[in-house]
Amino acid sequence: SHMKSFTTKIVDMMKKERFFASQGGHIILAQIENEYGYYQQAYGAGGKAYAMWAGSMALAQNTGVPWIMCQQYDVPDHVINTCNSFYCDQFKPNLPTQPKIWTENWPGWFQTFGESNPHRPPEDVAFSVARFFGKGGSVQNYYVYHGGTNFDRTAGGPFITTSYDYDAPIDEYGLKRFPKWAHLKELHKSIKLCEHSLLFGNSTLLSLGPQQEADVYTDHSGGCVAFLANIDSEKDKVVTFRNRQYDLPAWSVSILPDCKNVVFNTAKVRSQTLMVDMVPETLQASKPDQWSIFTERIGIWDKNDFVRNEFVDHINTTKDSTDYLWHTTSFDVDRNYPASGNHPILNIGSKGHAVHAFLNNMLIGSAYGNGSESSFSVQMPINLKAGKNEIALLSMTVGLKSAGPYYEWVGAGLTSVNISGMQNGTMDLSSNNWAYKIGLEGEHYRLFKPDQGNNQRWRPQSEPPKHQPLTWYKVNVDVPQGDDPVGLDMQSMGKGLVWLNGNAIGRYWPRTSPTDDRCTPSCDYRGKFSPNKCRAGCGKPTQRWYHVPRSWFHPSGNTLVVFEEQGGDPTKITFSRRVATSVCSFVSENYPSIDLESWDKSISDENPLAAKVQLSCPKGKNISSIKFASFGDPSGTCRSYQQGSCHHPDSLSVVEKACLNINSCTVSLSDEGFGEDPCPGVTKTLAIEADCS
Repeated sequence: SHMKSFTTKIVDMMKKERFFASQGGHIILAQIENEYGYYQQAYGAGGKAYAMWAGSMALAQNTGVPWIMCQQYDVPDHVINTCNSFYCDQFKPNLPTQPKIWTENWPGWFQTFGESNPHRPPEDVAFSVARFFGKGGSVQNYYVYHGGTNFDRTAGGPFITTSYDYDAPIDEYGLKRFPKWAHLKELHKSIKLCEHSLLFGNSTLLSLGPQQEADVYTDHSGGCVAFLANIDSEKDKVVTFRNRQYDLPAWSVSILPDCKNVVFNTAKVRSQTLMVDMVPETLQASKPDQWSIFTERIGIWDKNDFVRNEFVDHINTTKDSTDYLWHTTSFDVDRNYPASGNHPILNIGSKGHAVHAFLNNMLIGSAYGNGSESSFSVQMPINLKAGKNEIALLSMTVGLKSAGPYYEWVGAGLTSVNISGMQNGTMDLSSNNWAYKIGLEGEHYRLFKPDQGNNQRWRPQSEPPKHQPLTWYKVNVDVPQGDDPVGLDMQSMGKGLVWLNGNAIGRYWPRTSPTDDRCTPSCDYRGKFSPNKCRAGCGKPTQRWYHVPRSWFHPSGNTLVVFEEQGGDPTKITFSRRVATSVCSFVSENYPSIDLESWDKSISDENPLAAKVQLSCPKGKNISSIKFASFGDPSGTCRSYQQGSCHHPDSLSVVEKACLNINSCTVSLSDEGFGEDPCPGVTKTLAIEADCS
């Protein structure tokens, strides 16, 4: 009933504005539910009945545009089921009369606090798209094409980071990610050249080898399009198609808009790589009295909200109004304590997501789950005193679960507390009288809001205290110079929340990721991708910088407020500008050299153009120096190129002549400066690294 009324409300809003294509608007598709098929089986017969009902209910809205259901196999006949995955070339809709739609192609993956950073190579993304359209695909959509930020407490998961960059073609800060953005742009230009035959032609599948094939489209006007694929994940192959030979790298697709000329190969990245750095600036708290602090009281900071002799569910109690829920209790220890040989241990069990433990007003430890398993247990050695002891446990959520069967019942919060190693065995505190308090005192008084800047709870400090738990910091800051995107470097802090001028930047937690073999200096794009395949940042903070939109800054009088849970050094917090500092390119002689902007099918390939390197700095910057140049057989990746056994001695001078002190340049691999072949019979590559300033 609620779902139907909500759906009807939204559809009626769209109809009122005449937004549907059937009304002359721009909405051409409508979606009901999302990926319910992953979880449907857990609900038995009711799951299928619900899915069919949802589709039928949507159809009855009479939008005049098709309805789709993503990753859903039980759908009414007039609803189109679609694919969400890293690869959808083998997907088929339920009915042969329906279009083959890929609603979510994942160009990366989300990141969780405490984990390294997932990365999907552009070669593999392009391979998946080319395979999809080669196999009759109609619609392909990137999820996500533009990375984003989970401002405030909107991150889900749980444990998903504040950054939702997703290794997307446009990054979280709004900058194009090279080479991924440009490589996919060239891919779609190439597919666009095939448009007529793909729309109106008939397809044929030809075998070119054990793991090599051609999808060929021919139309009545004589048009012919071919997608030559090598799905071998290890070996490059030379295939014969229409009496011509074609070089196909492993795990790649070549696109031939005329069944003759290769205009694009998914594994041959012609685009430059743009290297982006976070350039630090001082926080510029220029006056000593610009710092103020407020220290939270440990435990119940006002009268308690309620008392129970059991643990309550965290989420059901806070209703997601805050991440924080205090639990406090006390117990007596025999006056003869400590007895010799006793080593008490505080044991805490939790459904998640995190806890800070205080004993007699001292922080004694913290514990957390992670993105794979929210629940956790922890053992903390403690020192008790004779007489009354007080325990205060600050339970925390780190985003709410957003999918899965029965996920509304998963919950969070403490499940057990006891002290082992006591003289009389284990002291179970789970059924003690626990006093509860929802949220923090600073949250209650909204100390993060600009109108609370003069709240008497703020105490001016000439030097803010460092490594102090449960502390609010306030400082006046200046606007970072220039117009580059801005990130806040929180590497010096522990865990907490941060605001600028009352705008919630979000949760920060530079939790160190594990060091493991998933992180490699270079990523092999070949073979099926999974989120654990190509990772970066092992052994480093999961998220160090936090995106701050420039629109949140005032010309002057900006206030940064930080709530720190564990303890850190706020004087080392800095703003950083996201700046493109260098460009690189790595292009070989056998890379496609056809200009996609001017190409037409009457072109002759008898005298093919030479491949070329194109370098371009961001607007307002020029190529200031050439850090590396080698025409021969160089190897490596950007910022770590190395000369090979073959190297043209004039490589640097040729590139400097073409590129120095200008914004962009082109260097042909047939440049006259490379007149003498440095290694006959070897496929040459030109690798360049240049600084932009």
